[in-house]
Amino acid sequence: MELLAGMGVVPDAIAPPDIDEDPRKGELPRPYCLRLAREKVMAVQADADDIVICADTTVALGRRILGKPADAGQAAEFLVKLGGRRHQVITAVAVRRGARVWEKDSVSAVKMKRLSDVELNAYLASGEWQGKAGGYGIQGLAGAFIPWISGSYTGIMGLPVAETASLLATAGYPVWRTR
Repeated sequence: MELLAGMGVVPDAIAPPDIDEDPRKGELPRPYCLRLAREKVMAVQADADDIVICADTTVALGRRILGKPADAGQAAEFLVKLGGRRHQVITAVAVRRGARVWEKDSVSAVKMKRLSDVELNAYLASGEWQGKAGGYGIQGLAGAFIPWISGSYTGIMGLPVAETASLLATAGYPVWRTR
């Protein structure tokens, strides 16, 4: 919400779509992420002139998709796997107006440091890993674990602002209007 607000976009309504987010057999991270954003934007009920925005963020370690961990044990597994390695954070955005859909994705490279047992346990105890792809959010406590990124910081947060603004403008939303 704050990333949209930073662009001057205030949604009239927030309606989380109910879709199956399980990867398909053999599905690669980038196509998976784009598919979810597209399915989400199509699942939201809207009037023909409404503009709907949906996004999905996926953490990829090579060809492996690290989704939202089911529990603290899986979050710990993800964070240990990511420690000391570079991985990709892919965020896809889909915008729909009527029957038209536009989509873009943002792919960023991220390096997470190896976490000590104290850091890992403190982070898990914080609960911030819940609902986060790969078990972390760069905008919270885990930001201290990320010494290097290449790409879009807002994309890593979950909504690449430049790509979203471009899609909204294409859909006819006056992003750059004066206030």
